[in-house]
Amino acid sequence: MLDKLKALAHGLNEYYQAPYRATFAKAQQQEDDFFRLLVLSEALGIPNPASYYTLELLPLVYEDFHAWHRRMGMANSPLEGIRCC
Repeated sequence: MLDKLKALAHGLNEYYQAPYRATFAKAQQQEDDFFRLLVLSEALGIPNPASYYTLELLPLVYEDFHAWHRRMGMANSPLEGIRCC
Protein backbone atom coordinates (compact mmCIF):
# COMPACT_ATOMS: atom_id res chain seq x y z
CA MET A 1 0.00 0.00 0.00
CA LEU A 2 2.83 2.37 0.86
CA ASP A 3 4.50 1.74 -2.51
CA LYS A 4 1.28 2.63 -4.33
CA LEU A 5 0.99 5.90 -2.40
CA LYS A 6 4.60 6.76 -3.20
CA ALA A 7 3.99 6.00 -6.88
CA LEU A 8 0.85 8.15 -6.83
CA ALA A 9 2.73 11.00 -5.14
CA HIS A 10 5.52 10.73 -7.71
CA GLY A 11 3.00 10.74 -10.57
CA LEU A 12 1.22 13.80 -9.19
CA ASN A 13 4.54 15.54 -8.69
CA GLU A 14 5.46 14.89 -12.34
CA TYR A 15 2.02 16.01 -13.50
CA TYR A 16 2.33 19.38 -11.81
CA GLN A 17 6.02 20.02 -12.52
CA ALA A 18 6.22 18.92 -16.16
CA PRO A 19 4.72 22.09 -17.73
CA TYR A 20 7.23 24.30 -15.88
CA ARG A 21 10.38 22.26 -16.44
CA ALA A 22 11.37 24.16 -19.61
CA THR A 23 10.64 27.51 -17.95
CA PHE A 24 12.85 26.64 -14.98
CA ALA A 25 15.62 25.43 -17.28
CA LYS A 26 15.53 28.68 -19.28
CA ALA A 27 15.53 30.77 -16.10
CA GLN A 28 18.53 28.79 -14.79
CA GLN A 29 20.39 29.32 -18.06
CA GLN A 30 19.72 33.07 -17.97
CA GLU A 31 20.94 33.24 -14.39
CA ASP A 32 24.10 31.31 -15.32
CA ASP A 33 24.70 33.66 -18.28
CA PHE A 34 24.36 36.70 -16.04
CA PHE A 35 26.81 35.15 -13.56
CA ARG A 36 29.33 34.57 -16.36
CA LEU A 37 28.91 38.17 -17.47
CA LEU A 38 29.66 39.37 -13.94
CA VAL A 39 32.72 37.15 -13.62
CA LEU A 40 34.07 38.06 -17.08
CA SER A 41 33.06 41.71 -16.96
CA GLU A 42 36.54 43.01 -16.17
CA ALA A 43 37.99 41.07 -19.12
CA LEU A 44 35.23 42.39 -21.37
CA GLY A 45 35.99 46.00 -20.42
CA ILE A 46 33.06 46.56 -18.06
CA PRO A 47 34.11 48.03 -14.71
CA ASN A 48 33.38 45.56 -11.93
CA PRO A 49 33.78 46.64 -8.29
CA ALA A 50 33.81 42.99 -7.20
CA SER A 51 36.54 41.88 -9.62
CA TYR A 52 38.85 40.98 -6.74
CA TYR A 53 36.31 38.43 -5.50
CA THR A 54 35.35 37.07 -8.91
CA LEU A 55 38.94 36.57 -10.06
CA GLU A 56 39.19 33.15 -8.44
CA LEU A 57 36.04 32.01 -10.31
CA LEU A 58 37.54 32.57 -13.77
CA PRO A 59 38.88 29.01 -14.22
CA LEU A 60 35.40 27.63 -13.53
CA VAL A 61 33.79 29.94 -16.08
CA TYR A 62 36.31 29.23 -18.86
CA GLU A 63 35.00 25.66 -19.26
CA ASP A 64 31.67 26.82 -20.71
CA PHE A 65 32.90 30.05 -22.28
CA HIS A 66 32.41 28.91 -25.89
CA ALA A 67 28.75 27.98 -25.37
CA TRP A 68 28.16 31.24 -23.49
CA HIS A 69 29.54 33.59 -26.14
CA ARG A 70 27.61 31.69 -28.83
CA ARG A 71 24.35 32.14 -26.86
CA MET A 72 25.12 35.83 -26.47
CA GLY A 73 25.34 36.18 -30.26
CA MET A 74 29.10 36.60 -30.57
CA ALA A 75 30.54 34.61 -33.46
CA ASN A 76 34.10 34.65 -32.07
CA SER A 77 35.55 34.96 -28.61
CA PRO A 78 35.43 38.60 -27.41
CA LEU A 79 38.51 38.07 -25.24
CA GLU A 80 41.98 38.24 -26.70
CA GLY A 81 43.44 35.71 -24.27
CA ILE A 82 40.85 33.02 -24.94
CA ARG A 83 40.76 31.38 -28.35
CA CYS A 84 37.99 28.80 -28.27
CA CYS A 85 36.66 28.93 -31.81
